[in-house]
Formats: sequence, C-alpha cells, structure tokens
Amino acid sequence: MAMVKRLQELLNASGVAYEVTPHREAYTSQEIAAACHVSGKAMAKVVMVKRGEGLMMAVLPAACKVGVDRLEKIFGTSGITIAREHEFAGLFPDCDTGAMPAFGNLYGLEVYVDEELAKCPQITFQAGNHHMSYADFSRLVQPKVAEFCSHA
Repeated sequence: MAMVKRLQELLNASGVAYEVTPHREAYTSQEIAAACHVSGKAMAKVVMVKRGEGLMMAVLPAACKVGVDRLEKIFGTSGITIAREHEFAGLFPDCDTGAMPAFGNLYGLEVYVDEELAKCPQITFQAGNHHMSYADFSRLVQPKVAEFCSHA
C-alpha cells in the first residue's frame, strides 16, 4: 500500500521509533485492536466529519463513538455530521477504503484528537497498524485536542 510507504518515510525522516503489528484480517477498529492485542482505548480510529462544506478528521479511541453534539459545542455551530465514505474517498487515493491513517496533515486536513486518546502514552493506528508514542504522533500531526468521545 502506497500510504504505508509514505507514512514510514515520514516517520523514519522524523526519527520516530515505531513498530508495525501484523494481524489477521479485521474490519472494525475494535476487531483490529483485538487482533493486535492492543486495548481499544489505545487503538486510534479515524472518523471523517463534515463541518459546513469542509471535512475534518476526528481521531479517537476505537472503543468510543464521536459525540456529534460535543463537536457542535466545540465548534459553536450545528449541522456537524459524520461523513459517508463516498464523500471523502477521493481525499485518500493511496489508501484502502476506510483504512486512512490518523495523519490527516498529510492530506491537508485539520485533525482533532479526543483527549482520552491524547492521554495514552502509546497509540496504534491503521495504515499497516503502526504502534508509536502519542508524543511523537502529536509532534508530527499537531492535532487539536478536545473532548468529543462518547461511550455509547
């Protein structure tokens, strides 16, 4: 996958220590976390969110759901919705559908991370299932941290 190579080039050039965790085929973030033997709290999942006419990337623990009402409070606007795959598939031409990494900055996207994930010393994310420190992730992506996770 081209994205994995692109991501590893960024991590290597930035001097980031990371591990790649192979796993059996899985589809949901929770299934991937289980296959990698990683807590659902430390497995970062990406949810694309529509904000007006634009899109942004919400990154949160696999065990959580996006609290749209919380994002509306954060942004001070209504009408925030979860984007459908056909609305963002073209933004990630080098990724398998639904397997885009939490590095929205590589695609010119604003990235928001839930504060629960930001408290994890180590995180794992799709795109080859990379495991790395949250501090390194934050340094490279420079996400905005906010509380928008819902434990439904």
